[in-house]
Amino acid sequence: MTRVFSGIKPTGHLTLGNYLGAMRQWAAVDQHRADALFCIVDLHALTVDHDPARVRRLSRQAATLLLAVGLDPALCTVFVQSHVDEHARLSYVLECVATDGEMRRMIQYKEKAARERERGGSVRLSLLTYPVLMAADILVYGTDEVPVGDDQAQHVELTRDLAVRFNQRYGHTFVVPKATLPAVAARVMNLQEPTSKMGKSDDRGPGIVYLLDEPDVVRKKIMRAVTDSGREIVYDREERPGVTNLLEILAACTGGNPETLSGVYESYGSLKKDTAEAVVELLRPVQERHRALCADPGYVEGVLRDGAERARALARPTVDAAYRAIGLLPAASDTGAGVVLNAAR
Repeated sequence: MTRVFSGIKPTGHLTLGNYLGAMRQWAAVDQHRADALFCIVDLHALTVDHDPARVRRLSRQAATLLLAVGLDPALCTVFVQSHVDEHARLSYVLECVATDGEMRRMIQYKEKAARERERGGSVRLSLLTYPVLMAADILVYGTDEVPVGDDQAQHVELTRDLAVRFNQRYGHTFVVPKATLPAVAARVMNLQEPTSKMGKSDDRGPGIVYLLDEPDVVRKKIMRAVTDSGREIVYDREERPGVTNLLEILAACTGGNPETLSGVYESYGSLKKDTAEAVVELLRPVQERHRALCADPGYVEGVLRDGAERARALARPTVDAAYRAIGLLPAASDTGAGVVLNAAR
């Protein structure tokens, strides 16, 4: 059975972009067709300055929302990255295969490092190396497919390169995965800056629809969305990014086609109104389920505990094989150590 892995980083409140770009497909498609693992990648949240208490809160919120959007623990594995030590164990081994040049060419590193320097902050080493940890997240489970937004495709390509390189140098150990991209709304853009991604770590709140925004807040944000010069409703990402973003959001919410929808509307106002209502209705059942799960915290804790146990069992043989292949001496078993100790006596 095909194995699928993907993760959510708890660096901000989850957004409409996270849902339309990835989470909805995980629930509607991936958990039903594959052996699927979905992870809150909390170690990745430590690559920049952060509030520890906030990371914990957002990790729990992300786990709850994954269940609220429809992930079923009977069909897939939901867990927290830091609960499975094998991620960190494999990451260092892969760092011994990766190169400095590969890390510095990663687009997200360049962008995030530049922003950090602009703020006068120092860039943490983990920000440079976190794509290797991401590769470990994927490879440790023998993953075949990684459903991601198009902004993460470069990281999956790095993962493929590292897997191939390791296999060639040390013997076949890893499955070489591939990225899979949703057909519509792979990258939802910021409503106020439609040439920029709607990112959960962003502080430009008016341009971001969060999954837990109240309906009136959603409507207000979408009605104030930036559009383009001219009055025609045209689907053209290069020339008309604002209206194109709205058309893609509406299409993703209603199952329509953005190019076809562009011929339906004669004004920005009507397009915004319909888009806002479509988003409100899309999020309504997610928010209702989230409230119910928050009222039963023991259930979420149990899901994460069971998920980590299963993930650990899947990951350990792969990491042990990688350690042997790269030349590390296997640890003596408890039984073997006892025999040696008794002999010494």
